[in-house]
Amino acid sequence: MDSFTRSRFHGNPAGVVPNADGLSDGQMQRMARELNNSETAFIFESASPEYDVEVRFFTPTTEVPICGHATIAAHYVRALEKKAETERVIQKTKAGILPVDVVKDDIDYSIIMTQGKPEVSENLGEVIRREIAEALQISVSDLCQEYPIAIASTGHSKVMVPICSNEQLHNLKPDMQKLICISEKIGCNGFYVFTLNPEEKILVHGRMFAPAIGIAEDPVTGNANGPLGAYLVHYGIFQEGREGSFEFDIVQGEAIKRDGTMHVRVEKSDGEPVLVQITGRAVIAFATEVIL
Repeated sequence: MDSFTRSRFHGNPAGVVPNADGLSDGQMQRMARELNNSETAFIFESASPEYDVEVRFFTPTTEVPICGHATIAAHYVRALEKKAETERVIQKTKAGILPVDVVKDDIDYSIIMTQGKPEVSENLGEVIRREIAEALQISVSDLCQEYPIAIASTGHSKVMVPICSNEQLHNLKPDMQKLICISEKIGCNGFYVFTLNPEEKILVHGRMFAPAIGIAEDPVTGNANGPLGAYLVHYGIFQEGREGSFEFDIVQGEAIKRDGTMHVRVEKSDGEPVLVQITGRAVIAFATEVIL
């Protein structure tokens, strides 16, 4: 599947195994390694009245609690196979039991993923800022000085790294080993480098690097842009009022020719993020049968 796009070979590719019941952890890990996408989603029938479906996510090297683009892909495939109408599906993941809304429009689907509890750290400070700049092979002044570098999570944490220039964003050539070392130090395996463009329809342009879990660069990342929304609300960036919601669009993957888009919505209460949703589409790149 290609997620966050309706054009094949754009967006973020994900494997989807829609009938994973009976597979062992080892089999799932080997299948994810063979497909070699950043994540592969495995769909299981429900074993409890508390949820409708269980989804597990594997990178080529490890299992992760949740994945945005693979969730979009998995529920798009499931909707196609079921010939679903608009519905809410309760999915069990290792990040918790969460709702996914399937919205049918004409002959296609949009998938709305409600992510986990929003959490945003304090500013990581100047030492980490300098180390991240060095790992990205840019100067500290190229990072947006008015915004903090912080860890944000909606189930799977990412480091939010604001940078000043779209041109510089697209020309980044990070030192992956240095990013891995920083990941080990701060306990977070993904670095979401982004620009803010309030004068444009698309607010955010971004790139996401997670070499510590075997992903040099992820094309379009739901579990980076959802946390980004929480970060923007928590730090009071580009939004007014302490109640209501904050919504914006993003584009990611331009630098590696895998561009895709998503819509992010953050509900807030007393100026803090309380619920994060991302919306995306998907398209089947190819389908096949695996014989074990």
